[in-house]
Amino acid sequence: MNTSVSTVAGHQQARFAGKVAIVTGAAQGIGRATARRLALEQAQVVLVDRAGAVCESVREEICAEGGSASVVEADLQTYEGVTAMMQDVMDRYQRIDIAVHNVGGTIWAKPFWEYTDSEIEQEISRSLWPTLRCCRAVVPIMINQGFGSIINIGSVATRGIYRVPYSAAKGGVHAMTVCMGMELAEYGVRINCVSPGGVDSSQRVIPRSPYPVSDQEKEWREGVMNQTLRDTPLGRLGSADEIASAVCYFASDEASYITGQVLYVAGGGVG
Repeated sequence: MNTSVSTVAGHQQARFAGKVAIVTGAAQGIGRATARRLALEQAQVVLVDRAGAVCESVREEICAEGGSASVVEADLQTYEGVTAMMQDVMDRYQRIDIAVHNVGGTIWAKPFWEYTDSEIEQEISRSLWPTLRCCRAVVPIMINQGFGSIINIGSVATRGIYRVPYSAAKGGVHAMTVCMGMELAEYGVRINCVSPGGVDSSQRVIPRSPYPVSDQEKEWREGVMNQTLRDTPLGRLGSADEIASAVCYFASDEASYITGQVLYVAGGGVG
């Protein structure tokens, strides 16, 4: 049975009361589910996305459920956008307890040799740089505080087909998490990575790719899905709420003795 946000609300958990949590890529999918879950457990959630209008609807949804949230519109593919976002949050709340770095996503699906150099750069720009830059910007804040929990979103796609640039980016997210876990331990700052398997994204309001999809690419995307399900022992896609559950565990004090780890939430699949 899937864990849902309504289940959390029914139990009235409050693991994050008094804490400020940033969630990037909060307009939809895993980001939206995580933000809702954190808010229902009484965090003050900052919804960060370049789709500000969509984020505003998520904020309204959270407030209607009794939670508290604000919106920061930012382009996290630039360091200027990242640093301005962090400064905005600090100006508002003077602290950042939790940072969930969720921006990313495959743009194309095709054999590696079919990618142009520009397409490779775009994949890396979307799925590596925002997380790396967000970590770089939030770490000094958390070191100065003497506490904080960072959760990066990786992917089981580090072992898969037709997404080599995306896989390389997410492999980088895994590696940075492990290395920063070692560097940050003495400062009281924890960092972990949740790596989803195939997730049902039928409710996406913003498409992953703005480009037309050819019949050939549709075939390759179907190949990705077939391979993902074949390598998932539970034999199904996960839900955004199931991923959010793991993110919130790492964010909570219940995970106080865990850092530098990569957790595959992928129905038994591994990267």
